[in-house]
Amino acid sequence: MARSFRIMLGQLNPVVGDIAGNIAKARKAFEAARAAEVDMLALPEMFVTGYNAQDLVRKPVFHQAAIAAIEALALECADGPALGIGAPALEGAAFHNAYYVLQGGHVSARVFKHHLPNETVFDERRIFDHGPMSGPYTVNGVRIGSPICEDAWHEDVCEMLQESGAEILLVPNGSPYYRGKHETRLNHMVARVVETGLPLVYLNMVGGQDDQVFDGGSFALNPHGALAHQLPVFEEELRVVSLQDSGEGWKIVQGEMAKLPDTWEQDYRCMVEALRDYLGKTGFKKVLLGLSGGVDSAIVATIAVDALGADNVRCVMLPSEYTSQASLDDAKDIAIRLGCRYEAVPITAGREAVTATLAPLFEGRAPDVTEENIQSRLRGLLLMAMSNKFGEMLLTTGNKSEVAVGYATIYGDMAGGYNPIKDLYKTRVFEQCRWRNANHRAWMQGPQGAVIPTAIIDKPPSAELRPDQKDEDSLPPYEVLDDILERLVDKDQSVAECVEAGHDRATVKRIEHLIYISEYKRFQAAPGTRLTQHAFWLDRRYPIVNRWRDPG
Repeated sequence: MARSFRIMLGQLNPVVGDIAGNIAKARKAFEAARAAEVDMLALPEMFVTGYNAQDLVRKPVFHQAAIAAIEALALECADGPALGIGAPALEGAAFHNAYYVLQGGHVSARVFKHHLPNETVFDERRIFDHGPMSGPYTVNGVRIGSPICEDAWHEDVCEMLQESGAEILLVPNGSPYYRGKHETRLNHMVARVVETGLPLVYLNMVGGQDDQVFDGGSFALNPHGALAHQLPVFEEELRVVSLQDSGEGWKIVQGEMAKLPDTWEQDYRCMVEALRDYLGKTGFKKVLLGLSGGVDSAIVATIAVDALGADNVRCVMLPSEYTSQASLDDAKDIAIRLGCRYEAVPITAGREAVTATLAPLFEGRAPDVTEENIQSRLRGLLLMAMSNKFGEMLLTTGNKSEVAVGYATIYGDMAGGYNPIKDLYKTRVFEQCRWRNANHRAWMQGPQGAVIPTAIIDKPPSAELRPDQKDEDSLPPYEVLDDILERLVDKDQSVAECVEAGHDRATVKRIEHLIYISEYKRFQAAPGTRLTQHAFWLDRRYPIVNRWRDPG
């Protein structure tokens, strides 16, 4: 006789530290699952605490509160489907990343994570103890194996589950986005179903947490690797996955297949969601930024409007005598196109006052980068004053190329609370602007059409801190710079490999030197959206004091 089993997937957005709020969200999903008469509701990895909670989860009073909340939830959800939910667990002296199965008013099973990732943004070996490989648990007569996230990237846990009688694999995840990661996940999971001959349901969370964004994109695979369900990326959704066994093993009934957007859309959506959740989860409702008339502040303003709505974005032009009329016009133009608040606050009087104050000390010394940095720091001072007065978070606007080589002023244009484009190289900034001008989606709160003026995208980049200044006065052309940076930073190549690729050795050595001497700036920089596996923060951790240079 044919058997059936139905799982509701909760692709949801928890908040780190908000145990009560996350439990309330789980309870609401449980009510939907009970109404749908499914056998099981599945929620993602570490859902109760939010993920990645880092060292917070080790604080005894915190993880004890999370464990107590799980036990209370089990009682509240006694009448209805089984509930799978991620949370920390104590087993004697060991501390685990665990997946709890709640049935009939109690915890019927706990699965402990075995493989603990310890690379890129993950430090799980610092936080958790390795769990033993445990067998499947039973829900309504069906044996389910739940390798937690990283455990499904290795063949041993899934093979053990299959050998010990698992009929279905349900994989709860807290897997953050990086460019191209969905294909990587899918390839690993296809390998697991081919090896085990079992259907696999992959559940991922959504939402921003500091620099990371969990992109969802949950899916279900049949035993030979055929995709049976595809959930959307970056969207919360409750999805019922139905399985049937006619005597030849479980198969997933074909379900809805969400279309996944291309890389440009996913990167842009990631920056929008990161900013929206960073603001929402920290309690801010509005932002402001310095709008220079350049491409970086233009795309940050656009991201902010798409994330928060034009009424919640303040753009401020802070001109000096070096600011061109074109920049003044372009800044006002984009603010009008976006529909956000625009103000001009000249810095000339302030700069003259600072110059006069320092004149006795600087007498006899020629003007240099010091005077340029004074302008930037005056802008930072004024923007931070507005941030304090109006309760609006200041956004910084430095792209990854500038962040890499220190082409930014600490306590000046680096001042602020968040940087949406921190992991976006300058050449990609230009293309991302063109993409946004040509595309509009329902999740964008900003207007349709070419919101970023073509003049901003096409003009030569300049900090406008001295007469006729251009970025290429100090840096190689961005096409050259970005290729060198991608090789040195993202691919960890040597100087010799960069030279073999066609770059001038002296230029490569200079860029390498700038990367290393700018480390102290990055330690003090605002967090920003992670788009790659080599973002500046948790992905790449270098010492500030460092005399080593590649001899190549």
